[in-house]
Amino acid sequence: MASLEKRTRSWNVVFRFGGRKFTRSLGTGLKSEAEARVARLEENIRLVESGRLAIPEDADVATFLLSDGKLDHKIELDRPTTLAELFEAFFAALPEGNLEAKTIETLRLHVKHANRLIGGRRPANQVTQADLQDYIAARSKEPGQRGRTISAVTIKKEIASIGSMWNWGLNHSLLERPYPRRGLRYPKTRELPPFQTYDQITRRIEKGGLTAAEERDLWDCLFLSVEEIDEVLDHVRQSRRNPVVYPMFATAAHTGARRSELLRSKLHDITDDELVIHERKRDASQHTTRRVPLSPRLRRTLDEWIAIHPGGEHTFCLTSHVTNTDAQHDGPRPVTPDAANDLFRRALRGGKWSEIRGWHCFRHSFISNLARRGIDQRLIDSYTGHSTEVMRRRYTHLFPDARQQTLSKVFGGY
Repeated sequence: MASLEKRTRSWNVVFRFGGRKFTRSLGTGLKSEAEARVARLEENIRLVESGRLAIPEDADVATFLLSDGKLDHKIELDRPTTLAELFEAFFAALPEGNLEAKTIETLRLHVKHANRLIGGRRPANQVTQADLQDYIAARSKEPGQRGRTISAVTIKKEIASIGSMWNWGLNHSLLERPYPRRGLRYPKTRELPPFQTYDQITRRIEKGGLTAAEERDLWDCLFLSVEEIDEVLDHVRQSRRNPVVYPMFATAAHTGARRSELLRSKLHDITDDELVIHERKRDASQHTTRRVPLSPRLRRTLDEWIAIHPGGEHTFCLTSHVTNTDAQHDGPRPVTPDAANDLFRRALRGGKWSEIRGWHCFRHSFISNLARRGIDQRLIDSYTGHSTEVMRRRYTHLFPDARQQTLSKVFGGY
């Protein structure tokens, strides 16, 4: 009798014939298909044993039996799948909407580096751990942002991206062995600075001794207090920019929504007391949502915006006759990522808050302000989708009173 074994992502059949043991891949990850092929194999063995089917003398026995006697030798492919072909097959098979457009753009950038440094024409099955280690070494010497070399964090993301596509190829029988990433060594990572207030950052810069890159690193860690968020929102509202700008800023600041989540929002996601946020980051296999209560200010802001909404199902739209972006539109259209970035820069340009790097500042400020007021971490995670340990370490310093009380309970009597 033949038996099935699951190796890597495909089923193998193991059987004995003529005193020999054979193991062959069935080229499928579906158990039903594998069982059907095994049933035909066992029938062919019975036909041979009964004399109704003859195996040629020079035939490959396993191939002959598995092909119902139609093939007497293994088919050798003209050439194996190359690394570049593996990547393109992955992108071609991606279901519509499975990944964010920005995520696909990032994956293609990672593929570009892999094809350049490992070799896109190289058979994928020949890529070894040593090749990946050479890739890490080469990338770690290449220039990155702000006058630095590529960081270990970026390289790890690239290796993970290659791995996700490799595993897809393994599951679809394009590859024969697991991704050789075990034991890879990376450069030391650089810990990100903790979140800091506007005043803390400006005082540190005024002391001097920082490079331009180090100053930009500090501004990337800007944390806005509740009072500063109100100041930013008041500034944006009074700037008389495109009417969509202020409600976008208010929604980002009071819900912690990512830019992509703002642009994906639709009017029916706004209820009387909460905003439904559609996620893509938490689970790639399904669309998920989270719900964030509406603050009084955000409730008023959205009511005012809905009253003059230009039309369409998306919450945030641009019109052709009222726009501060360089692009003109024929009728209402959803705000695009590029338009959102342009609107953001224009709204804060030339003032105190021009140092805010982008929409994400409001997300980590939202998280930090909740943590600062002792909100349960589980509730914070439910509002924001997720919060990693690295992120949590960056804002725990924002509530020093609680930290001091903890130590006082232990050492307070001494």
